[in-house]
Amino acid sequence: MAFGAPYRRAADDRYQKLGSYRGASGSGLELPAFSFGLWQKFGTDRPYATQREIVLHAFDLGITHFDNANRYGPPPRAAEKFFGTVLRKDLAPYRDELVLSTKAGNPIGPSPYLKGGSRKSLLASLDHSLRDLGTDYVDIFYSHSPDLATPLEETVGALVTAVRSGKARYAGISNYTTERAHEAAELLRGAGVPLLVHQPRYSIFDRRPELDGLLELAAADGFGLVVYSPLAQGLLTDKYLGGTIPPGARARDSAFLSPDAIDDTYRERAAALNEIAGQRGQSLAQLALQWVLRQPQVTSALIGASSTWQLDHNLRALDFPPLSDEELALIDRHGVHGTGSRP
Repeated sequence: MAFGAPYRRAADDRYQKLGSYRGASGSGLELPAFSFGLWQKFGTDRPYATQREIVLHAFDLGITHFDNANRYGPPPRAAEKFFGTVLRKDLAPYRDELVLSTKAGNPIGPSPYLKGGSRKSLLASLDHSLRDLGTDYVDIFYSHSPDLATPLEETVGALVTAVRSGKARYAGISNYTTERAHEAAELLRGAGVPLLVHQPRYSIFDRRPELDGLLELAAADGFGLVVYSPLAQGLLTDKYLGGTIPPGARARDSAFLSPDAIDDTYRERAAALNEIAGQRGQSLAQLALQWVLRQPQVTSALIGASSTWQLDHNLRALDFPPLSDEELALIDRHGVHGTGSRP
């Protein structure tokens, strides 16, 4: 590789730093235990220099999977454009070492063609994403959410077309119910393009993959899980344990976390979990990350970061001994499904 200007040389020991890569179930593709998501902090409302520093630090730590979507920003597509700039200016020599994913299907504008799971919506969005990212292909292309107004066969057919055209290496789905995920996996398998991964929400406070049979389905149908919000939008950190909502916290300005979630019930449960973590010598965030990664069906946990320190801290979750049966039972007692969720 040539590393003259303008490229920045990545850390030579990056694959030793993380040291944990997992096969995506029936595929030969390995993903890092932690993937980096550009969901909420990589729009035009954040400083480019800070965003760039965090992404490049993630790669230096051995994170190779960067997860995006046409909707991420704000505004929509801003996160893809940001990453495209970093790819062009800094990471171009490493494109073959990166696993880039994007999604389409959630609304990004008023047009009927800027939402949903139709062939037109999905494939046009993929072409737009490739232009914004400045790459010929993405490694994983997701249907971001199920579209009940579009036949599943059409949505799956668009994913198959994306893979067969070479514009995507693998197909994925996100936010699908267990039943619909199974139907999608069957259709993809029949088309010769197996489902690589499903991206659901999963955390100590959101246990739907356990409750609705998704974990068992992933094992049976042979796809991996790339779980998002493992820290429950910050509820599984010590951020809110002091009784107030600190400046800059998501509960102040996020559409996905209400200040009403920071109630006495939440604080009592989070404080108990924090005590379990403290007895293990780790933070609540590290405990929560280790908890989701204990499941063999979880290929990778998606994390974001507002600083390189936060990234370093979260990755140290891999350094602690496995959770014991007694610790898991205690976590179950206090980690009640639905804690902090929106009505």
